[in-house]
Amino acid sequence: MTRRTIAVVSSGLREPSSTRLLADRLTAATVRELGALGVEADVEVVEVRLLAHDLTNMLLTGFAAGGLRTALDTVAHADGIIAVTPVFSGSYSGLFKNFFDVTEQGALAGTPVLLGATAGTPRHSLAIDHAMRPLFAYLRALTVPTGVFAATADFGATSQQDVSDESGALDQRVDRGARELAALVAAREPRTPSDPFAAPTSFEDLLRGL
Repeated sequence: MTRRTIAVVSSGLREPSSTRLLADRLTAATVRELGALGVEADVEVVEVRLLAHDLTNMLLTGFAAGGLRTALDTVAHADGIIAVTPVFSGSYSGLFKNFFDVTEQGALAGTPVLLGATAGTPRHSLAIDHAMRPLFAYLRALTVPTGVFAATADFGATSQQDVSDESGALDQRVDRGARELAALVAAREPRTPSDPFAAPTSFEDLLRGL
């Protein structure tokens, strides 16, 4: 069985949060879909709220310290990304934007991304298409067709009449988005970081270069 790494970026502001809850559901569905394709998933979660101070420091100094450096490397080396944000004033949260502002240029180019968003009401459901997709298009990431939005009421929906939009129950949207992400991730070559010490230049070759 082949292996792929999935980075989950969740920018909820509280613990627990509906944003993390949606991220976990998307992750579980993606792992299941990858398994059906013969791919084992290594999941690494980035809780952006825990990096708030490091993000501010990097924006001011240009230096990524501690956990932020690890988180940025996790995202840059992932075979696929699940990115979930709460929606404020019709767009992604400031912390979510700050995190992707400081990713290295080109780090997400070609990486499959499943987008998710949460809000109190379905009035914010278009935030994925009018705010998140343009951001990831600029980062040259490959977003899957299905974005998964969940309003507060969706987490308690028990019937088709209870859901917040006409696209179907939350579980159906989650499963569809996960299938799309899994198919893209499984079809790609593993995106493993290069090891600068894997093939060192011999001392003789270094001298020959002089």
